Amino acid sequence: MQNTNTTAFRKTLLALAISAISHSAVAADTQDKKAQAEETMVVKASVDNDFKPGGNDLVPAFLDGQVAHGGRLGMLGEQNAMDVPFNVIGYTSKLVSDQQAKTIADVVSNDASVQAVQGYGNFAETYKIRGFELDGDDMTMGGLSGVVPRQVMDTQMLERVEIFKGANGLLNGAASTGVGGMINLEPKRAEETPNASVGVDYTADSQVGGTLDLGRRFGDNNQFGARVNLVHREGEAAIDDDKRRTTLASLGLDYRGERLRTSLDLGYQKKTFHGGEMGVNISGVDFIPAVPDNSKNFSQTWGYSDIESEFGMAKAEYDLTGNWTTYAAFGGQHSHEVGTYSAPKLINENGDATVGRLDTNRIIDAWSGMGGLRGDFDTGPVSHKVNVGYSAMIKEDKTAWRMSSKNPTTSIYDNQGVAKPDNAWFGGDYFDPLTTSRSRTQGWLLSDTLGFFDDQLLLTAAARHQKVAVRNYSNSTGLEDTSSRYTESRWMPTYGIVYKPWKMLSLYANHTEALQPGDNAPQGAKNYGQSVGILHARQNEVGVKIDDERVGGSLALFEIKKPSAILNSNDYYVLDGEQRNRGIELNVFGEPVLGLRLNGSTTWLDPEMTQTAGGTNDGKDAVGVARFYAVLGAEYDIKPVDGLTATARVNHTGSQYADAANSKKLDSYTTLDLGVRYRTRVNANQNEMVWRVGVDNVTNEKYWSGVESYGTYLFEGEPRTVKVSMSYDF
Repeated sequence: MQNTNTTAFRKTLLALAISAISHSAVAADTQDKKAQAEETMVVKASVDNDFKPGGNDLVPAFLDGQVAHGGRLGMLGEQNAMDVPFNVIGYTSKLVSDQQAKTIADVVSNDASVQAVQGYGNFAETYKIRGFELDGDDMTMGGLSGVVPRQVMDTQMLERVEIFKGANGLLNGAASTGVGGMINLEPKRAEETPNASVGVDYTADSQVGGTLDLGRRFGDNNQFGARVNLVHREGEAAIDDDKRRTTLASLGLDYRGERLRTSLDLGYQKKTFHGGEMGVNISGVDFIPAVPDNSKNFSQTWGYSDIESEFGMAKAEYDLTGNWTTYAAFGGQHSHEVGTYSAPKLINENGDATVGRLDTNRIIDAWSGMGGLRGDFDTGPVSHKVNVGYSAMIKEDKTAWRMSSKNPTTSIYDNQGVAKPDNAWFGGDYFDPLTTSRSRTQGWLLSDTLGFFDDQLLLTAAARHQKVAVRNYSNSTGLEDTSSRYTESRWMPTYGIVYKPWKMLSLYANHTEALQPGDNAPQGAKNYGQSVGILHARQNEVGVKIDDERVGGSLALFEIKKPSAILNSNDYYVLDGEQRNRGIELNVFGEPVLGLRLNGSTTWLDPEMTQTAGGTNDGKDAVGVARFYAVLGAEYDIKPVDGLTATARVNHTGSQYADAANSKKLDSYTTLDLGVRYRTRVNANQNEMVWRVGVDNVTNEKYWSGVESYGTYLFEGEPRTVKVSMSYDF
């Protein structure tokens, strides 16, 4: 169901990609490459030393280039974590390559504050940050909402995956979710030295992929840049009959002038899932079933999801003076999801389950933009860094569905293929969906960071005037449902303080609030696709950070309150009470000893429900939130063999409840990942080849990895999985 605009978009993207590839294929001779490499080392060092916060330049990474202590704070731009009263960390493309991370879930598993959960009866990646869900569609790209492709994002085109922890309504006001934090994605840019890299990879059981990464700068001063990334991967995953395919093409263009800096990013992604596991529906039983064989598939081979997305964004900055810069950005995405979803619904302890069917045709369009002015000045001994900006996002959702009623049975322990049941219920015109919801989020940002005693003490005072409008429509008639029409606006304050008694130590505190559209009702709800309304959330946080340029880390104590939504006994998705998460976070990362790199974190949470209807669930733990998480990752360079590195990571998740009444509980689990990589120069031109071998879940632990926030679907953890890849840099 592609229209002419989509076809034109693809043709334009393909033409630009071919042009960039043809230019990038022009190779310099050996001496030029060596000279350029030496020049690049000097330039990168200069950029690192001259990092100017607030713009689009990325925060410099730690020694080995895998972790950056900082990231993008929405409209406030890239910031060093030591200078802001918030908690933010960035993972680089080097970490993505070294860990063979293929989606965002693979990357964020390095942080104990973030958990990846599969979507509600489908294949979407959803994340929980500090115990609150962030819909994968609501991640930002370059600080801009409404750009990231639907449900699952590949990592091939990304330079950074940045995690902002905590309520972020001031900084990312346009996002629909993300009360507990935000994930921002930064696309790759052409570097000073031309790059040309090809790669091949294999993932058990039979997934094979190929990648291409080309970049080059042009002009007398290298002011023009082009970066092209391509990936195609397909085959069967580690679970039987779970077949997946990914295709991604992206083009990043940029211009770096004396005063003007611009960029344009265009992308196309298609994700296909056929026969994969969609979770086990436990809404009809009062127990947690035993975990099935983790290599066997308990879903049906005729279940599938095809998701196609076109996306792009344009950004510009212009220095009016040495101290004042105006900025603007605009972007959007068009996504089309078609699928037949079939998660088994458990009916007894023997593992018997009914096999239902839900066909979905969903089209999502989103557009967003932001613009503003930032600058700095002094009033006597006090410095000021100010930012005045405006951002907005418009999102439209068109959804139609078909559902079966007479469903055959199977067993999650001995799955038998069954025929696809006939549909009996219909919602809208399946072949031409009508609009089911529209939302508009807009707001003004005003902020001033005051510096005292040569910026040893930094005080941030800020506010956003946020307006949110939500409209729901009948998918059968297209008429607005006036009973679920929501509009709200208010000023939301944010204030924070940073005190740096020494250069390597920062003490901080903040209070911030958020006003945003509530989640749309999930698949299976009678009000499927409609928004529950408008949510107002609040956060208080205090903490300490360290950074001595070799080792970094943070310790934070926080409390976040957010209105909660549940799927009630009548199968309607409605607001019910408030979720109050109190917690402690500890992060440590860096290279304490040359050749030994560590990345460890722990999170303790108290996820309490309050103000629930009739007080029924007051004091209970929130669904799908454990009280303890821990991650410990390490790398060690084996010196007798130059270029050889051993890697390991342990992930632990505590027990968690699977229903609002806290009567069903998942066991805790621990997984171990091991790997090795070998980096070598292969010829006189010093071209580099890297081999990587990894095994996830080495002990083949069988476990339920989690449950989504509605307490309906359990998800099984991945079995032992072998990953092998080779990359060659020309």
